[in-house]
Amino acid sequence: EVLRRDDGTLYELGRGGMGVTYKAWDTDLHCHVALKVIHPSLLATPGTRERFVREARSAARLRHPNIATVFRLGKTADDSLFYAMEFCEGPTLAQAVAQRGPFLAAEALHVAWQVCKALVLAEQYQLLHRDLKPANLMVTDSGLVKVLDFSLAKLTDRGTSLPQLGEDAETIAATSPMTVEGSILGTVSYMSPEQAQGKKVDTRSDVFSFGAVFYEMLTGRRAFEGESSLSTLSSILRDDVKPMIEVAPDVPPQLEAVIQQ
Repeated sequence: EVLRRDDGTLYELGRGGMGVTYKAWDTDLHCHVALKVIHPSLLATPGTRERFVREARSAARLRHPNIATVFRLGKTADDSLFYAMEFCEGPTLAQAVAQRGPFLAAEALHVAWQVCKALVLAEQYQLLHRDLKPANLMVTDSGLVKVLDFSLAKLTDRGTSLPQLGEDAETIAATSPMTVEGSILGTVSYMSPEQAQGKKVDTRSDVFSFGAVFYEMLTGRRAFEGESSLSTLSSILRDDVKPMIEVAPDVPPQLEAVIQQ
C-alpha cells in the first residue's frame, strides 16, 4: 500500500530513468518498504519484461548488510511491474556531498569499505550494477551504507534520447539490451570507458565507477564532466582526472594513488 503525505499526494521518494519510487507499507510483512514502479514504456520492447523479472530475481539473491534487499516482485493494476525493496532512512551520498561538501578521508574510507564489500559479494554471484553513482548509495542515520538498484539498471531499454527525470537526466541507454555488445547504458559521469564505447563490460566496470564516486566524495567535484553528455563521454575516454592535490590537498597521497588506480 503506497503511503500518502499530509497533503494527500503519494509519498514519492524519488524518480529516475527506470521509474518512480514510493514509500509504502507491506501489509503482509508489516513494515515500510521502498516500492519502485517501472516506467511502462520500458516494458514495451519484446523480451524486456522477461529480462526484468529474471534480473529482479537475481538481485533478490544478494543478501548483504550493505545492499538494499529486494523483497518481492509484482504487477500493478495497469499491467506495469514493480519491486519492493528494503526501506532505508537517510540521504543518498549525492545529497550528503551536496549538503556538507567533501568528506574527510576517514569518513570516505568508512563509506568506501562498505561499498567494496557489496561489490565483492556481487562479483561472487557474477552480477554487475552498471549504474554505480552517489545517487544509488544511501547512508543511513547510523552510518550504514546501502547500495540501491543492484543489477537492475541492465534492464533499461530506451531510445538514445536522455530522460528528463531529476538526477537521472544524464543517464544514457541505447536500444539494444545491455547483454549485447554495442549498447550504452549508465549515468554518464560515472561510466567506465567500456560503457562509454558500448563494449562488453565485466566487474572492472563497476570498480571504475566506484573510483569516480570515491573521487567525488573526497573532492566534492565529479571526476569527469563536460558541458554536455557527449563531452563528458569524451572526457572519460580522453582525459585524466584532475590531481586531488589541486582540489583537495588534505587527501593523503596514498589514498589518491588507490583511487587513481
